[in-house]
Amino acid sequence: MCPAKRLLVLQHTPWERPGQFLLRSALKHHVHLDIVELWRQPIPDISSYHGLIVLGGIPNVDQEDEYPFLKAEKEVIRWVIDNDMPYLGFCLGHQLLAEALGCKVAPNHCTSVGLIQGQVAHQGRGHGFFRGIPATFTLFKWHSQAVIPPLPKEVHLLATSRDCEIEAISIEGRPHLIGLQFDNHAAAPMDVREWITADLEWLARVSNLNTPVLLSAAQRLERIMGRQFEIMFSNYLELAL
Repeated sequence: MCPAKRLLVLQHTPWERPGQFLLRSALKHHVHLDIVELWRQPIPDISSYHGLIVLGGIPNVDQEDEYPFLKAEKEVIRWVIDNDMPYLGFCLGHQLLAEALGCKVAPNHCTSVGLIQGQVAHQGRGHGFFRGIPATFTLFKWHSQAVIPPLPKEVHLLATSRDCEIEAISIEGRPHLIGLQFDNHAAAPMDVREWITADLEWLARVSNLNTPVLLSAAQRLERIMGRQFEIMFSNYLELAL
């Protein structure tokens, strides 16, 4: 048996940890996830890993004074890009990748929370990450900031939605560098329930989300969303490792 691949995972917020779909997919593919809780742990030497996963969280990309760990994290992300190491970013992780690539990150035209429909964009149809994923698929969203167009010419738009024009990106000729605005890794009902409980104050301030309806939808869609995430993660491993 081949030795397990090791991915470093950067976590920004206690409850926005790797979701059940990500944990299951990593276990199935014999990928070991080393999780760093950035608010209390330093980032280890990234060069000993096979790739980097960056999760979402409370900070905005420009809040280095409030969240000092962002400065070191941005340096690591730039190192990953410069050294062409595989990268997979969710939500804030997507925005941090985009910022490092010269994109603008700012308040989105709406707060996007819950389950919505996304579409694979023209350039996404030819990208291996979305192989086997239908042209329209369900996204789990939890953000008010977003990557704002236009994108630099070398940054490709892979997916979009009515809530957020730029739902996924990659770099021309470097398909193993991927940012996803959506958090489908954590769309399992137990994750959704925890996110709602932990973020009630924010939700009440920015959204009129019907949380019982969201939980019911997460339960109904658990099987298909879990399977689709497994396909995406498997595709990512083929591109990256």
